[in-house]
Amino acid sequence: MNPLLDRLQPYPFERLRQLFAGVTPSTAYSPISLGIGEPKHPTPPFIKQALIEGLDSLSGYPATAGDLKLRTAFTNWLQTRYGLALDPATQVLPVNGSREALFALAQTVVDSSRTPRPIVVSPNPFYQIYEGSALLAGADVWYAPSDPARNFAVDWDSVPAEVWQRTQLVYVCSPGNPTGAVMPLDEWRKLFALSDEHGFVIASDECYSEIYFRDEPPLGGLEAAAKLGRDFRRLIALTSLSKRSNVPGLRSGFVAGDAEIIKRFLLYRTYHGSAMSGLVAAASIAAWGDETHVVDNREQYRRKFATVTPILESVLDVRLPDASFYLWAGVPAAWNGDDAAFARALYAQYNVTVLPGSYLAREAQGSNPGRGRVRMALVADTAECTEAARRIAEFATQAPSA
Repeated sequence: MNPLLDRLQPYPFERLRQLFAGVTPSTAYSPISLGIGEPKHPTPPFIKQALIEGLDSLSGYPATAGDLKLRTAFTNWLQTRYGLALDPATQVLPVNGSREALFALAQTVVDSSRTPRPIVVSPNPFYQIYEGSALLAGADVWYAPSDPARNFAVDWDSVPAEVWQRTQLVYVCSPGNPTGAVMPLDEWRKLFALSDEHGFVIASDECYSEIYFRDEPPLGGLEAAAKLGRDFRRLIALTSLSKRSNVPGLRSGFVAGDAEIIKRFLLYRTYHGSAMSGLVAAASIAAWGDETHVVDNREQYRRKFATVTPILESVLDVRLPDASFYLWAGVPAAWNGDDAAFARALYAQYNVTVLPGSYLAREAQGSNPGRGRVRMALVADTAECTEAARRIAEFATQAPSA
């Protein structure tokens, strides 16, 4: 067996199942899960129809690079959303959801033959695929902590110079999971300068870019490069339809950026067998070409957060994020930072599931920056999320039982 598999940590949801083992939640309440970031808004009918109309494509093998119509749908969206003109032939590729691409990109970029072992820099807390992809690519991971004083933005200044010297890949998540923080232009400037100095690739995970609460949409990595007068060297942006269009089961997204990296990534994917199905491509073309359903989806989240956040603000350390569909809440002081115990007791007494923040982070530089917080995914409808918030607020006012 591949010995690198032994370096993997248990996935957060497996840890959550273990945490809840043996717990029988109160039957006085119906179950509500805020634990998993799986969109629950209805899939737009026109996307389903496009999927059906693509069924004839099942008679042939799809191309790993996708056809020109699909790639043009990506570049048209990038032009509409960010004002960017990319070459559909060389600067974009279809992927089977951003998760698959985030993992595969590390296998393409990391040179594990280096001594000392290369480093992948990850935010902390973070989307767990960053860590797993780095470890299975033969790299070490350095965890850059989030800064509560800056709405949990990543503290890139905390990364030592000797770490940057060994770094081959940096994962950026903006808007962030679980914090919802958006990286501003000045931080992009800093990261680009470090990439120029040390030669590492930046992977910008932007799957939450279309769910935001201010009037100005979140800045993207490619957009930041353009604003700073740069090309896209050593920069790859990854995005997905899952959250934007409520199609997590479609497994559809794309990557864009540095043409040389895209070329090598295509070579890897050709051997890995990562071609997008023709019917998925047909539905994707339809989805990327429509913004009306995206605006409606965003308004649903805005109304939901406007209802839920005030209920929780009175009892928890929580505030409206910059973007994404998560609330990153501090547990009451009476719990002494034990987010896992808080989540377990909440589940037992009120049948509401939240994810302990410590499960989404690692102990690094002497602390776990997720400790004492829980992530709530407001993915269900407004009524269910509001009911969950009311239960959490009632629970949070009670002292922990002995």
